[in-house]
Amino acid sequence: MRGRLFGSVRSRATLGATLVVAVALLAAGTAVLLSLRSNLHGQAGTQAERSAREVATDLATGKTYEHLSLDDDARPVQVVDEDGTLVAASEKLERISGTGTAAVRPQGPSAGPVDGDDDDDDDSDDESVEPGEVGDHTTFTDGSATIDGETADYLFAAVPVDVQGQGSLTVYAGAPLSAEQGAVNTALTVMLIGFPVLLGVVAGVTWLVTRRALHPVEGIRGEMAAITASEDLARRVPVPDTHDEVARLARTTNETLAALETSVERQRRFVADASHELRSPIASLRTQLEVAAAHPELLDLDGAVADTVRLQHLAADLLLLARLDAGEGPTDTRVDLAALAGEEAAGRAGVWVEALHALDVTGSRGQLGRVLANLLDNAQRHARSAVTVAVRRDGDRAVVEVADDGDGVPEAERGRIFERFVRLDAARSRDDGGAGLGLAIARDVAVRHGGTLTVRDAPTGGALFELRLPLA
Repeated sequence: MRGRLFGSVRSRATLGATLVVAVALLAAGTAVLLSLRSNLHGQAGTQAERSAREVATDLATGKTYEHLSLDDDARPVQVVDEDGTLVAASEKLERISGTGTAAVRPQGPSAGPVDGDDDDDDDSDDESVEPGEVGDHTTFTDGSATIDGETADYLFAAVPVDVQGQGSLTVYAGAPLSAEQGAVNTALTVMLIGFPVLLGVVAGVTWLVTRRALHPVEGIRGEMAAITASEDLARRVPVPDTHDEVARLARTTNETLAALETSVERQRRFVADASHELRSPIASLRTQLEVAAAHPELLDLDGAVADTVRLQHLAADLLLLARLDAGEGPTDTRVDLAALAGEEAAGRAGVWVEALHALDVTGSRGQLGRVLANLLDNAQRHARSAVTVAVRRDGDRAVVEVADDGDGVPEAERGRIFERFVRLDAARSRDDGGAGLGLAIARDVAVRHGGTLTVRDAPTGGALFELRLPLA
């Protein structure tokens, strides 16, 4: 079920975007709440400390407890002596917690005016305060207080003061935390309501945007499925009128289909041409064998052997082309190209070999030998009297030149002669012109060895085939 639910890119993109925004909103909301609470808590602390210091200053200047201003409904105040006894408190204070004492009404004679007969000058526990001075250190505590029947949370500030004749006192003054709590709760409520709505909007927008963005992809997929079903490689996928990755994907897909169509057409043509080329020697050989079976005295043994050899060579060429098309690469053997050219030229009538210098290349000795043999066969087939072979070095390349003194190759045909089963008009004879695979094989092998094979006019007027290969 889960695999089907998130089986599409659109679903996963929507889920991913929503999760990322949710985490970001959670982190941002937490930071906002903490910052808001800290700021409001700091403001409450400042207010509580100011109230406590006002009372402490009044005490330090000699005001009696009954003359202290403790009637502020929003400011619960306690004054506690060094023994922890409450000596003064706000008039409407009913209950309190979080301060030095839970008492809300002074007890005993200390409730009245103090005459200064207490000569206890001990310092407070927090710091040493000189008589008549207010301490610099303030301690904050959280608590609650009930004033005039209403209970609320407060932040209490404790300020020490030393009063002449009364000893060390501690003034506790509170500031309400209702503003902080109300602001934090309001912000939290807004976030709890707004965040889900925002996440829903993000999910919806992401779903619609990805749906629109991926719609062309579905069109491409559908067309590819139709092409596969119909096997019609001439069809192409639709290219959206955009300049994004999907449009580039569609164009690349069409280029791939075009290359595939060309390859399939080439294979079909290859099979048809191969079948046509094989039919002639097989039919000729069969005819000779049937004649020989009926009239043994008429057996043309030399012709049968020639047709068999031709059939063998053609089969070998087709097998080599099949291996090359299958991606068979050259080996990493070092081959002396000059020595190999000399071996292939040896024993051929009318072939002249110029001074050869050892040049090593990397590749398949058998395939490179096949290239040289095909070039020499082609040159001998078209030469009037002589074929010249030369091997030289040109920078980082080894160059083999095979030239003949024949009629040459017309400039318009110099690209076509390297195609498979192509024979020019002067070489249409199957007996003399071959099957039209030699130069195609030579070009393919040269390219797979990182080289090139080209043709131009020879100095003697014929054709000059130039093979270039990278040196080892």
